[in-house]
Amino acid sequence: MSRPILAVDVDGVISIFGFDEPPLPEFARFELVDGVVHCISLRAGERLRRLAERYEMIWATGWEDKANYYLPTMLGLPELHHLSFDGTARFGSAHWKLGPIEEHCRGRALAWIDDNLDQSCFEWARQRPEPTLLMPTAPDRGLEEAETEALLVWAEGLGPGS
Repeated sequence: MSRPILAVDVDGVISIFGFDEPPLPEFARFELVDGVVHCISLRAGERLRRLAERYEMIWATGWEDKANYYLPTMLGLPELHHLSFDGTARFGSAHWKLGPIEEHCRGRALAWIDDNLDQSCFEWARQRPEPTLLMPTAPDRGLEEAETEALLVWAEGLGPGS
């Protein structure tokens, strides 16, 4: 069996926003991405590198192929498979990602990190026959250590090679 898939959103997970005080430079840096300033969490990069040891990671973001253009260099990650959403991206929810995620991940255990998971996402996860974990993040903090540890423990609980 193969490793579980980890679907990774970018905005609100790696690119943080809505904070009162900007993060310290050793934790995040501001980067220009297609003419838009993003606050990229360097800690999220470290945490994703740890998660990559246990998961097959994919980009599940409206950034689509742009994630591979910018983020591997910024965060020290390899290029990842990216899902295509065919222009259906909508700000404020993640339900528009369900079809492509299901199609790509069918038959595989899946964890999904996103800051915009709504009730339809949780209902979908409960109905999947494969093990599924949704991991919400706060957009002003992104992927934190608690979520990273929970994802590692969950993957470990699936057993070897699952």
